[in-house]
Amino acid sequence: MVSSQIIKGCLEQLRTITKTEFCVQDLSGNPVALTEGAVMPDKNMVAGFAQSAVDSQIIGNSYYLKVMDDEELQFILTAQGKGEYTFMVAKIAVSELENLIVAYKEKFDRNNFFQNLLLDNLLLVDIHNRSKKLHIANNVRRAIILFEMDAESEPIAAEMLSGLFTVQNGDYLTEVDENSVILIKALDEQEGYEELEEAAKTAVDMLNMEAMVKVHGSYGNIVGELKDLSRSYKEARMAMDVGRIFYAGKRVISYNELGIGRLIYQLPPNLCRMFIREIFGGGEMAEFDQETLSTIGTFFDNNLNVSETARQLFVHRNTLVYRIEKLQKSTGLDIRTFEDAMTLKIALMVKAYMDNLEKR
Repeated sequence: MVSSQIIKGCLEQLRTITKTEFCVQDLSGNPVALTEGAVMPDKNMVAGFAQSAVDSQIIGNSYYLKVMDDEELQFILTAQGKGEYTFMVAKIAVSELENLIVAYKEKFDRNNFFQNLLLDNLLLVDIHNRSKKLHIANNVRRAIILFEMDAESEPIAAEMLSGLFTVQNGDYLTEVDENSVILIKALDEQEGYEELEEAAKTAVDMLNMEAMVKVHGSYGNIVGELKDLSRSYKEARMAMDVGRIFYAGKRVISYNELGIGRLIYQLPPNLCRMFIREIFGGGEMAEFDQETLSTIGTFFDNNLNVSETARQLFVHRNTLVYRIEKLQKSTGLDIRTFEDAMTLKIALMVKAYMDNLEKR
């Protein structure tokens, strides 16, 4: 439903142009909005007019008109003044209000439609009928881009994203929880995942820099029909979850680039615990300090190259070798060998996954 502030803003603009005072009341005669110099008509008189069969009526110095929505009476508008000019202005005001109601209802209905579509709450026949009614094309290439932030920043993020991605370009924004904004991104036939990645990065950079909002983005696969958008949403949601656990340094992550994190994310917790016990001789994996984690990460990033890792860590080669041997004593794994390096890499990812499960 259109808010009273929006209706009042519309009436004030009409008043400025036409020099006519307006008042809008509900069907019981209670005030909804009125212009600055308007006098509110008697409630009983307005309620009586609402019950009558006529569409317009002049009573005293005011014209009374009915504001409809799909043949259902919504409000009573009064325009204060006499003569044909006032009656014409009143009809223009009614037309503006009816268009405003339709626009806001479509916006709400469209948002509701996409929410239910993404959550798989619609039958195929409902998708077809409702999209047709809302003028949403069915066979358009689209993908879901998901933006995640804290709840306090969500309204700011939604407002800025609505300026960057517009309905006129075929893009739609919606929300299904208080911590994320969902972009339904339309793509031309020649556009693909590079353009999708660029759109996500542009939005994340804008929010991080201009709004000072910490945002992460993810996106699913491109689909060709509305009915498949829920799949793209699930993919984007999974990419966000996997990225949060295993690839925290990435601003934007694609469902198609989850790597081994995709496999670990879908492992049963019992299997993960069994793996950790097997690797570490029946015990739990020890917690590593920041220095050790930095050493391991840099060593892996440099393809197990001791000299290059020492250079990037600004330590002597012997210092690095000492750290690696110290790690070997505590874990039984020599990460200078490919097999042990892979084992520790997977073990660290499994540990991160288990820690995430415990936080939920």
